[in-house]
Amino acid sequence: MGRGGQKADRIDGPERKCIATGEVRPVAELIRFVVGPDTQIVPDILGKLPGRGIWVSSDRKAIEKAVSKRLFARSAKQTVTVPDDLVQQVEAQLARRVVDLVSLARKSGDAVSGYEKVKDWLAKDYAEVLIQASDGSGRGKSKLSTPYGGTYIGWLKADELGLAFGRQTVIHGALASGGLALRVVEEAQRLKGVREIGAAGAAQKGKTAR
Repeated sequence: MGRGGQKADRIDGPERKCIATGEVRPVAELIRFVVGPDTQIVPDILGKLPGRGIWVSSDRKAIEKAVSKRLFARSAKQTVTVPDDLVQQVEAQLARRVVDLVSLARKSGDAVSGYEKVKDWLAKDYAEVLIQASDGSGRGKSKLSTPYGGTYIGWLKADELGLAFGRQTVIHGALASGGLALRVVEEAQRLKGVREIGAAGAAQKGKTAR
């Protein structure tokens, strides 16, 4: 996957139909919702909550459409309560999921942070995924490029990356191939679809690091 955020090759898995778009897509590209005990719609980011799943594409407009058109009630075939901040809940939970996975990768030695360490991993072909904070300096970020055939993630914030690496803020991070890299990429793709990304989070241009 390159900086443009193209989908990574992955093993075929179960598919579900999005209630907003009508498209049948892999569950890795969808958000599961369930009706809670109080009839409130609850995001199920991990896909483990009990109850019948209601699936929406991991896309901000799709979720907003499901809310505005009252598609959750139609799918659940009952009256439901939809929180006003449902989209924000989904975004926050997805961001936390990515942060937690990057943190696990760090603890297993499959992730590093800091400009010099990331640069070293890129030079030695250790890195499979380059992660840069959306609110970091564009000039500083342009000095590092996505590994050849690898993936770029540029829509996490510096404080979110800081949580993953046990620091206040982090601008540059990298993941080694294997391990949790694929899961991080998949969850980051779901976050990208829901998060509003400005120019600061756009892919950086540059030659591939080898």
